[in-house]
Amino acid sequence: MSFAATLDLTGSAVLVAGAGADALGPVRSLLDAGAVVRVVGRSPVDSLLDLAERGQIGLEHRSPSPVDLAAVHLVVVAAPALDEVVRGWCADAGIPVVGSRRLPTGPRPAGRQGSVVLVGGGPGDPGLVTVAGLAAVRGADVVVTDRLAPLAVLDEAPAHAEVIDVAKIPRGAFTSQERINELLVEHARAGRRVVRLKGGDPFVFGRGGEEWQACAEAGIPVEVIPGVSSALAGPALAGVPLTHRTLTQGFTVVSGHLPPGDPGSTLDWGALARSGTTLVVLMGIATLPAITAELVAQGLPSATPALTVMEAGLPGQRSVRATVADIAAVGEVAGVRAPAVTVIGPVAGLSLLAPGPTAPPPPGASSAAG
Repeated sequence: MSFAATLDLTGSAVLVAGAGADALGPVRSLLDAGAVVRVVGRSPVDSLLDLAERGQIGLEHRSPSPVDLAAVHLVVVAAPALDEVVRGWCADAGIPVVGSRRLPTGPRPAGRQGSVVLVGGGPGDPGLVTVAGLAAVRGADVVVTDRLAPLAVLDEAPAHAEVIDVAKIPRGAFTSQERINELLVEHARAGRRVVRLKGGDPFVFGRGGEEWQACAEAGIPVEVIPGVSSALAGPALAGVPLTHRTLTQGFTVVSGHLPPGDPGSTLDWGALARSGTTLVVLMGIATLPAITAELVAQGLPSATPALTVMEAGLPGQRSVRATVADIAAVGEVAGVRAPAVTVIGPVAGLSLLAPGPTAPPPPGASSAAG
């Protein structure tokens, strides 16, 4: 259902009936098309809860009813069990409806060898999925997906494919990595073609190596299809090159999920502060105040430019610029939330594209030139 390519839904109210994993592809496609989306269904999957928490969709935890059709321009059925009844409501109300295309997942032929493909989906824009990654989704029997994967690509899966949401929401609901590994092995052993659709690249802070090991230990054939990491895509989409001949000769990508001083952290922040390379911080919004303070304490000039890019590659993409000393406070004032990437270094002061939405710095903070 490539709504962005086929319908002008900008500002249109759309009801999605059903809140299971089958709703993920249509919801993401509708959002990309500019629709105002409301999802109604029992037991919403975690990725929909995340979108609702981020204010991108309306979400009601109950069964749909005819009253939900009021002031709606289009209805999308995302649950096979609701298809016939919702179509009837829409026919009575004269509202266009897109019915569910999912079919029951049947047993695979006896003796068929199952397999797993780890697909890097890029930062979220379906246009940044590789040709090989798209082909894998189109040939899947099961798609095990992340909340940061390009969810609109799920509409390319076969009608019989089962979609399983294994979202990991920061400080919220999550599916354990052990359970994800089990799902991959269970479905592959049943003779199914399993696609593990992940945001970014599966081997760049995506725990793809752990999933590969779990499958290999179970004797399951595994293929890896690399993806565009948000560490590269986020800055590029904001007009910031990670390397620039007159400014820096390299970049370093780190995970910020643990702050400096945490017993589990293995990073040498002093060495990073003195490296002279661009620093890219993933998963570091909550810990950014501690990270930037430590970098400055370790000798990085406080006036060093910094940039945070939020929701890179998605319609809600926006950037904030400041100095390394102020970027955490500026981002907080601007309402920056995960997923986001922070770039620290002279290149963050470049502006190769038209500047995105920004927010004024907090009182007393000095904003770097953008």
